[in-house]
Amino acid sequence: MEVILTAKDLCKSFSNESVLHHVLKNLNLQIVKGDFTVIMGSSGSGKSTLLYALSGMDRPTLGSIIYKGEEISKYSNDKLAVFRRGHCGFVFQQNYLNDTMSIFDNVMISGLLIQKDRRELSNKVKELFIKLNISENMWKKFPSQLSGGEQQRVALVRGIINSPEILFADEPTGALNSHNTNEVLNLLTKLNKEGQSIVMVTHDIKSAIRGNKIIYLKDGMIASELSLEEYTGESDERHGRLLAFLQEMDW
Repeated sequence: MEVILTAKDLCKSFSNESVLHHVLKNLNLQIVKGDFTVIMGSSGSGKSTLLYALSGMDRPTLGSIIYKGEEISKYSNDKLAVFRRGHCGFVFQQNYLNDTMSIFDNVMISGLLIQKDRRELSNKVKELFIKLNISENMWKKFPSQLSGGEQQRVALVRGIINSPEILFADEPTGALNSHNTNEVLNLLTKLNKEGQSIVMVTHDIKSAIRGNKIIYLKDGMIASELSLEEYTGESDERHGRLLAFLQEMDW
């Protein structure tokens, strides 16, 4: 078991109209290589705030984020940006694709931040598109010409194009219908089985059941954790364990 990311005594506060809101409170967490970690909790519990802190997209007010023994929360903004490009991938509820360029170029632009050999990168984009069921007749299309599920698949390719150590996903199926949700979840599961570490925020039990480690937040603190076996398909036993856990958390 290799711990790749650690949150130690993590605190995050925001000031709003002279009122201080404590969103994360002395939170401690370890992300293990190869895990599919799911973060759940009610609205306002700190789920997305935790994900942004873990990924270096936001700085903690107090405490530390440690990547393989190095405290990235002390990095300068420039060094933190380099860390994110080299070690983190991101998928959000909104895909944030650039509609003025083709989906192929959307991914190429992200890849060029790290990889300088255009031909090698182009081949990698093609391989990933094929792997994630994005057919060649779509590659020159613009995002607006694709369905929501197709756009999110492109966003997934963009998220993994630089071979990130961790893929961070914030409600990646929140804007999708049930069919497209299953497609995206199947792709995330496939990536995880191939060794991709994933940290995903969700409020959806159908998404959460894909994880092997469920973390439940309450009022900015970890209320409890649930460990599951690697996902090989839904079963009554797996669904029952997750549902019982969530009911215990007053979900």
